[in-house]
Amino acid sequence: MRLYAHLFPRYFSIIILCAMSMAASASIVINGTRVIYPSGEKEVTVKLNNAGSKPVLIQSWIDNGNTEARPENISVPFTLTPPINRIEAGKGQTLRLSYTGTSLPANRESVFWLNVLEIPAKNANTGSQNRLQMAFRSRIKLFFRPAGLAGNANDAAKYLTWSAQPGGIMATNPTPYYVSLVTVTVNGKQLEGQMVAPGANQKFAMQAAAGNKIDIDFVNDYGAINKTESIIH
Repeated sequence: MRLYAHLFPRYFSIIILCAMSMAASASIVINGTRVIYPSGEKEVTVKLNNAGSKPVLIQSWIDNGNTEARPENISVPFTLTPPINRIEAGKGQTLRLSYTGTSLPANRESVFWLNVLEIPAKNANTGSQNRLQMAFRSRIKLFFRPAGLAGNANDAAKYLTWSAQPGGIMATNPTPYYVSLVTVTVNGKQLEGQMVAPGANQKFAMQAAAGNKIDIDFVNDYGAINKTESIIH
């Protein structure tokens, strides 16, 4: 997967190829906001659709958390096909992900990220005009889920425990699942949520005291936002 490795953006996944006027917009839609890979599956698939009016070239790869790592330098326990493909306007493409069997923890989930870099086709009608053409990078979470984990991933957020700490509140995740929080709200103050790893703690800089109620928005396996609440200890 070397073709467009030199195009990676540093922050916003937007590549400026040449400047003057906007000539591209994102066309590729990923079917889903996350990928769940049960350990017993031979492969899982992800559907891409080109909702635009022109063909686009797609480069896809999986990373382990470093947003700036080049595909050729990344080592992950998955193969992905096709790594590079062209999708015609109004058409779709299926990505196939296969687990290679490399050892991963059996008592908790592991998380990776699926990247899709979209390179728009050049508009022949612009001729030699100066133009701004951009490549768009989408990145969604890929959860590898071992068989036999206790509980239900969609209920994991309800089992977070919250405690008042100097300078904030602490979320503790006793479950074997990653919990993706969208927002946390205490005493009318709302903060953007974060992902809490299995068996880990995550601190939020907001004032609260023991006995306060905390409202939580979290994302389930299907990408839907659910709500729950808890009491701070």
